[in-house]
Amino acid sequence: MSDADRIRYEQPEPNIARVVLARPDKKNAQDKRLLYQLDDAFQRATTDDDVKVIILAADGTDFSSGHDLGRTAFMGEPFRPIHAQGGFTAPGAEGIYAVEQEVFVELCWRWRNIPKPTIAQVHGRVIAGGLMLVWPMDLVVASEDATFSDPTVAFGLNGLEYHDHLWQLGARKAKEILFTGRALTAEEARTVGMVNQVVSRDELESTTLALARTIAERPMFGLKLAKLSVNQGLEAQGQYTHIKSAYGLHCLGHTHFMAVGGSPIERNGKTKIRELSGANDTSATRYSD
Repeated sequence: MSDADRIRYEQPEPNIARVVLARPDKKNAQDKRLLYQLDDAFQRATTDDDVKVIILAADGTDFSSGHDLGRTAFMGEPFRPIHAQGGFTAPGAEGIYAVEQEVFVELCWRWRNIPKPTIAQVHGRVIAGGLMLVWPMDLVVASEDATFSDPTVAFGLNGLEYHDHLWQLGARKAKEILFTGRALTAEEARTVGMVNQVVSRDELESTTLALARTIAERPMFGLKLAKLSVNQGLEAQGQYTHIKSAYGLHCLGHTHFMAVGGSPIERNGKTKIRELSGANDTSATRYSD
């Protein structure tokens, strides 16, 4: 791996690919480079007919601390858009809307629709944007130390851009987590159906591999059809329409704070975000940048 690499691609067993977030010094904070390298890795696994199951894992102490909010992480760094739209360099709300729709909504939806079973292997903290990597996956295996949070209401927003809280948590639990910003434990997440299995940290990798191995014994076309059947049911319930609608409200929040304070977020929320994330230093959550 070079210094520019954010993702590692592995094949731990036949028919299984493992994509690893490999930015542990930044707690796997996401910038454009990481997200598009992740997309490249997912497409590599998707188009390899020998791969039947894809695992998403992470290096370091935390699965992902969310979005890297450094000045050039998203709005400044050039990128190769996946979806047919423009306006990425436009000033004001137009540019913010275009970039975040591409990077935070459409990429997640693309990964959600990978025509192969996907498993998130999760440990440590998953903060805000980190949920946007976990939620598109079909199954989630978490270690006992895993926690899941979206504290972004403290920024004056309605939650993260890929607003899938309702389907992941149910209406009342989604409101509780958004209103309070507190983290769900792995066991709480299992109870509400967001996580499939909770195991010790020592057993996390082996348990995830065992699950992938079992799935890989099934016919690939059957797996694809089963995934489509469930996903299309969610779409019939309005999942994607809801995500796009909530994303528009997210951008309204950005526009408001740009108008009143010259920043896309409520600046006073940074301290609260640190507290809710269990961190007092900027290395623990890039939302504090």
